[in-house]
Amino acid sequence: MTRSSLPGILSVLVAAVLWGTTGTAATFAPGVGPLAMGAAALGIGGILQGLIAVPSLIRNRALLAPRRWVIVAGAAAVAIYPLAFYSSMHLAGVAIGTVVSLGSAPIASGLLEVLLEKRRPSAWWFLAAVLGIVGSVVLCVAKLHEAPTDLLHTIAGVGLGLIAGATYAVLSWCAHRLMGAGVGRLAAMGAIFGLGGLALMPVLVLTGAPLLETTQALTVGAYMALIPMFVGYLFFGFGLSHVAPSTATTLTLAEPAVAAVLAVVIVGERLPLIGWAGLTGIGVSLLVLAVAPATRGTATSVSVRTRL
Repeated sequence: MTRSSLPGILSVLVAAVLWGTTGTAATFAPGVGPLAMGAAALGIGGILQGLIAVPSLIRNRALLAPRRWVIVAGAAAVAIYPLAFYSSMHLAGVAIGTVVSLGSAPIASGLLEVLLEKRRPSAWWFLAAVLGIVGSVVLCVAKLHEAPTDLLHTIAGVGLGLIAGATYAVLSWCAHRLMGAGVGRLAAMGAIFGLGGLALMPVLVLTGAPLLETTQALTVGAYMALIPMFVGYLFFGFGLSHVAPSTATTLTLAEPAVAAVLAVVIVGERLPLIGWAGLTGIGVSLLVLAVAPATRGTATSVSVRTRL
């Protein structure tokens, strides 16, 4: 771990903690469907990211213009990710949906770096990813054993979780790619998330009526958009300017751990001993990632010098 990477690591971990609250928060608005919740959370949050980035977008327009495909790919991933993620939690349960979505993201992110950038993650990254994924799987198995769900719904939820993990890796890679090309951090995140948020607005219009039916549902929707998605992705964007996408997505394995703890403490779910063993595995993976280099002989994890 370098001194320049520590702020990025801490920022991504703060984002992961905020995101880990979404599953528990959603339980307080049971009448709101997963598509509406996903569109409200990342749709509104994404548009806010775009709005605060307007001055930076104007300053960086010359760098953004020739990289339209990166922006469009990232925005498409932003639009797909919350719909797949919240649907995965709805079908397979909060713990399983979160674990599959976030557990598959580091693998997808590492593959993107190998295929598109010809960078080989270090053995330390592989160790951290394996520990985190194994811990997540153990946590998932513990939750299944504690409260088994319908098999077909679980399978569908796992499939959507894999889609969510892949799109999460894509949006992370696209944002990091823009920053690596000299685009300011706010402009990179604002372009991708602003466009992705706009793409989610038709979904919100078609499905979002339940958000307006009660004050509690509206409050939950506002919290999801403003705190985990808007503030959380501000931290995540800062983190991506200091660490590689593969490192960032591995660090977000803290999210299912936070989600599981909150489910026990607030929602009242039970977590057996094997579940706590899974949480320990995730914690060890984060420790390995924090103290070891993320890439083999490259500057992947070196801070990206960006303007706002």
